[in-house]
Amino acid sequence: MLTRNCLSLLLWVLFDGGLLTPLQPQPQEILESQPRENVVPVPGRRSSAQRVKRGWVWNQFFVLEEYMGSEPQYVGKLHSDLDKGVGTVKYTLSGDGAGTVFTIDETTGDIHAIRSLDREEKPFYTLRAQAVDVDTKKPLEPESEFIIKVQDINDNEPKFLDGPYVASVPEMSPVGAYVLQVKATDADDPTYGNSARVVYSILQGQPYFSIDPKTGVIRTALPNMDREVKEQYQVLIQAKDMGGQLGGLAGTTTVNITLTDVNDNPPRFPKSIFHLKVPETSHVGSAIGRIRAVDPDFGKNAEIEYNIVPGDGGNLFDITTDEYTQEGVIKLKKPLDFETKKAYTFKVEASNLHLDHRFHSVGPFKDTATVKINVLDMDEPPVFSKPMYTMEVYEDTPVGTIIGAVTAQDLDAGSSSVR
Repeated sequence: MLTRNCLSLLLWVLFDGGLLTPLQPQPQEILESQPRENVVPVPGRRSSAQRVKRGWVWNQFFVLEEYMGSEPQYVGKLHSDLDKGVGTVKYTLSGDGAGTVFTIDETTGDIHAIRSLDREEKPFYTLRAQAVDVDTKKPLEPESEFIIKVQDINDNEPKFLDGPYVASVPEMSPVGAYVLQVKATDADDPTYGNSARVVYSILQGQPYFSIDPKTGVIRTALPNMDREVKEQYQVLIQAKDMGGQLGGLAGTTTVNITLTDVNDNPPRFPKSIFHLKVPETSHVGSAIGRIRAVDPDFGKNAEIEYNIVPGDGGNLFDITTDEYTQEGVIKLKKPLDFETKKAYTFKVEASNLHLDHRFHSVGPFKDTATVKINVLDMDEPPVFSKPMYTMEVYEDTPVGTIIGAVTAQDLDAGSSSVR
């Protein structure tokens, strides 16, 4: 800042690969040709014609963080135009870190940092400078406030604060399908250099997935990934600062990706013919057997509906689906009689309930199988020729007189005599 008695901060700034270079006023003839809005005044100069380019901040010093030198780090120099170099001026420093972090040579005005600083802990310090007459102890001019900024170095690796990640994507997704976006943070200064410029890459998980190096968006990289072949993928993501260049620091995280199921598989009977044996005495409505089609899909995509194909032999039976096992349960609709018919043959169709139009071209999502039922003969009691017989007999008929006859027949195969 400008003061009446021209206390000037002889500023040292970092540029050109980190060299400390003193700020020098440019020649007046060069500066006069530049637009006024691109220049700022230099402290301690009364001429309004002397200006410097924007980017030189006159009231700021810079000091490197994590400085490990054996000597205190030189920061800059305070100087008053009233100082004629004869030892009559004393310089004092107050404010953030004065005396504990920064010291000043009272005679020369040189400022040093006496300990290593961490920009991530404290990025800048606000201090005040004063020029005092050695004899009278009175200020030669008002205090000047200035800032010492801690210049960033690349001492922090990128970190994934939300990792490890869990994500999912439907199986059979096209290449480029969105999976997840990851984000790494770098505590270094994003406004200075490339210390906080992060580039993402995949260390493990190719060729199945890809990642945008700038945004961290993960996408599928292969077509037709099949959940029934492989369901779980573990992808290792790296974030590297310095724009990914050699020497940058890196952090990693894991993304666990699951392929979710789609209905891309039709149900299939494991065999073409199912044989069942059913006692002729089975009750109407009872379950007489089970058959099953196999669908490798999951959840509702594996739900199956069974139907008896209309035709000969199937009108005595019905079939329903067991919702827990997805089996087809065959039930009896009408009584069976071995002596009337010993075997039945019909076809059963298994189909998916929830279809996905994207896979219609694969073919019909149904399958058929043949069911052959053999009726088992059971030992049934003899059957009378009539349900009721009526006979007349006179009273006083002698004992042992035949008054009539009943007949019964055993209808079983290989029937024995009836008593």
